[in-house]
Amino acid sequence: MSADPAEPVYRNPVLDADWSDPDVIRVGDDFYLTASSFGRVPGLPLLHSRDLVNWTLVGHALQRLEPESEFAVPRHDCGVWAPSLRHHDGRFWIFWGDPDRGVFQVNAPEIRGPWTRPHLVKAGKGLIDPCPLWDEETGEAYLVHAWAKSRSGVKNRLTGHRMHPHGTELLDEGKVIVDGDRIPGWFTLEGPKLYRHDGWFWIFAPAGGVETGWQGAFRSRAFFGPYEEKVVLEQKDTDVNGPHQGGWVRTPSGEDWFLHFQQRGAYGRVVHLQPMRWGGGGGGWPVIGDDGAPVAEHRRPDLPPQPPAAPATDDDFPGGRPGRQWQWTANPRDGWATHHSADGLRLTCVRTPDAHDLRALPNVLTQRLPGTPCTVEVDLRLDDGEPGARAGLAVLGDAYSWIGLQRGPDGTVRLVHRFAETVADQERDAAPARPAPGGRARLRVDIDDGARCRFSYDTGDTANTADTGDGAGEGGFRPSGQVFAATPWRWVGALLGLVALAPTGQGHAGTATFTQFRIRIQEKRADR
Repeated sequence: MSADPAEPVYRNPVLDADWSDPDVIRVGDDFYLTASSFGRVPGLPLLHSRDLVNWTLVGHALQRLEPESEFAVPRHDCGVWAPSLRHHDGRFWIFWGDPDRGVFQVNAPEIRGPWTRPHLVKAGKGLIDPCPLWDEETGEAYLVHAWAKSRSGVKNRLTGHRMHPHGTELLDEGKVIVDGDRIPGWFTLEGPKLYRHDGWFWIFAPAGGVETGWQGAFRSRAFFGPYEEKVVLEQKDTDVNGPHQGGWVRTPSGEDWFLHFQQRGAYGRVVHLQPMRWGGGGGGWPVIGDDGAPVAEHRRPDLPPQPPAAPATDDDFPGGRPGRQWQWTANPRDGWATHHSADGLRLTCVRTPDAHDLRALPNVLTQRLPGTPCTVEVDLRLDDGEPGARAGLAVLGDAYSWIGLQRGPDGTVRLVHRFAETVADQERDAAPARPAPGGRARLRVDIDDGARCRFSYDTGDTANTADTGDGAGEGGFRPSGQVFAATPWRWVGALLGLVALAPTGQGHAGTATFTQFRIRIQEKRADR
């Protein structure tokens, strides 16, 4: 979806999918945003906008997760947590926390790269959500980060460091500069973003938990404190739960705006744009949204109108290459996808002992589940291969369901539909297998606004309708199985996935070709 520039207002969310923990900057007339990518590869997505409402995905800053051996298998809730994006000394910088290894950074002369390999700035367990600051007045550099209790036993506090201006190392052991345990009613303080404004050091930091929290602002005349605090954005009487964690940006005309997320279950953390001004309460504090409550719609930023735009979803896979919107569930290996001269994604049926559980597979190609009701379709052909080779379209989370094709012991191809509950360690049939003449099918998932998924298929075999008794629907599609409620991972929204796999064995197990991947929004909101 995209926002119509002819409309005088925009509507939230401006990014209606799981762009978790966003941070934003302006460089000249361009705005850039990055977000958490956790264990998916490539990581650190890079989005671009000219009006803060219409965004496109222009690349990724991280091509592989390190150490490579640890991310050779899915680690859905690990990897890249809450990055901070900055522009300093003619370079783009991204700092992030790997909760198991420490604080990393990469940098590049241009947003599209080339980006450096990850550099470990501070090693340690539970170091998350780092943000640097280069003080242009003094030449000093600083870094603040939060803590993950699951790894360190510590939470609800922010630690500050002096940092080398080159951004490569810290210059002290660090000091707790904000202790949330000392603030009545505050808990799970994390996600800090560090700024200088009007002679103050400012830390914008959320608290209160992902689903129900609030946005805080802290200020001090000195980096190491003491800091005073104020709640500057909270749900109040709106339907936007937990509006917090994001970044402040100023337009060329001097307007201030704040981008943050809202946790929406299986849809993940969608991104909202809030107006912001300075001077609240007579003490120079930021005022975000409508006097501290999130807005559902608002006058557009004072920026030149832009054509409607949104991160890509559809894909014809020209030359066999997936578009930027796709990510693997772990570091990819050579041979998973074959480049060729025509359109279509040709995936190798990767041999694996985990064919019974898609959640354990590194070779699932994924993209974000749209936050609006939609219909997802893709054509699939299962090419020559051995019995047990299979491929399909999945809705993937802590529970999952997929529909696709599988070659049987007699060499014939059948339409299969399987699922696994959150507590199950292997999948089972969601519907009886059906003949798929020619080894082809068009697969469909209709997803409503509760992330309830209805699977259907069209094998082109109209004569089979009478045999199954389920009747052909629109365009020959026949429903399959019960309604499946998509579920998120712990920190990640549900994903759409394409997969090809085979049982363990020797030799080449065959390939599967996906073509004409499409997502059609059922309730268009182009006036967002």
